[in-house]
Amino acid sequence: MTKRIYVDNAATTKVAPEVVEAMLPYFTEGYGNPSSIYTEGRSARCAVEAARAKVAAAIGADPKEIYFTGSGSEADNWAIRSTARALASKGKHIITSSVEHHAVLHTCQDLEKQGYRVTYLPVDEYGMVSPEDVKAAICDDTIMISIMFANNEIGTIMPIAEIGRIAKEAGVIFHTDAVQAVGMVPIDVNEMNIDMLSLTAHKFHGPKGIGALYVRRGIKLTSFITGGAQERMRRAGTENVPGIVGLGEAIELATADIEGKSKKLIALRDAYIKKVLDAVPYSHLNGHPTKRLPGNANISFEFIEGEGMLLRLDMKGIAASSGSACTSGSLDPSHVLLAIGLKHEQAHGSLRTTFGEENTMEDVDYIVDSLKEIVALLRSMSPLYEEFQKNQK
Repeated sequence: MTKRIYVDNAATTKVAPEVVEAMLPYFTEGYGNPSSIYTEGRSARCAVEAARAKVAAAIGADPKEIYFTGSGSEADNWAIRSTARALASKGKHIITSSVEHHAVLHTCQDLEKQGYRVTYLPVDEYGMVSPEDVKAAICDDTIMISIMFANNEIGTIMPIAEIGRIAKEAGVIFHTDAVQAVGMVPIDVNEMNIDMLSLTAHKFHGPKGIGALYVRRGIKLTSFITGGAQERMRRAGTENVPGIVGLGEAIELATADIEGKSKKLIALRDAYIKKVLDAVPYSHLNGHPTKRLPGNANISFEFIEGEGMLLRLDMKGIAASSGSACTSGSLDPSHVLLAIGLKHEQAHGSLRTTFGEENTMEDVDYIVDSLKEIVALLRSMSPLYEEFQKNQK
């Protein structure tokens, strides 16, 4: 195998050539400060506002409802902390789920130390939050519901529109971490009753270090960084013009033909899942079988450790993941996999493959063949598998 096969697009994606091309001028001739009133500054400001309009158009928002951030994690932090501060006099209760990204979970845990009360809703065996559970958890002092659009590890797509309707009827702000969903599935913040939404460019072939937060008009957004008048006096610091331009170009490209892209990725995903489950005994799909992100496949292989599997896949030219990129250095099992009912040893043996538009059916076949060989080898060295086989006899 001469080429590398990259199937970790949920962690990050390759920047598209069109995005690089759009960004390059703003490192050199278009380097003006957007806050300056002379020609170079006004030119940079026009580029920033054009990108803001592209982000807004991609999710059905108004450009004035878009605020640029340094990442999706920052957008999550800003949405939750701002709402907590702005509505503290109304109440201190927040509803979220047990399978959120740590940018949401750790922020909520920090707020708990400051006297806020957080309800962490359970999920079913597919990682799905129940809208009924959301509704039942709402109290008189509930100020925010934050439920991710789609899970970054197992790909399950949440019933966002239904949760949004429940939040609207209750008069509670609804935030969704849509980092994995933007550019993958159609999103309309108005139709889905989303009040705040987080996204980041590097998940859909844009640059790293730039994200955005959508905030519905009328919702109070407190300052996240003080020291300047940027982002309508809510996030100080000279704008990352090349990054913002890259975000705008990337989101426009990503949402131009979602249906076509989705169809291709679903074909790759479903073929991979079927072939792996057929070829490798004691393997199990994690997440919802159909209501999942187009390119996401998370499979647990019993009796083995995920780290050994990843290293051997890498030796065969395959880049995949054992879970969230942000926690891949941790020895703890995935909180998402534990939340859907997997045992610790099952969670440790999981593999997340997230396909991209450059992947092919030939890639799928090579990965499946490699996995069949690697899993058999690792199980031959596993005392757990040896014990299991003895018990079977």
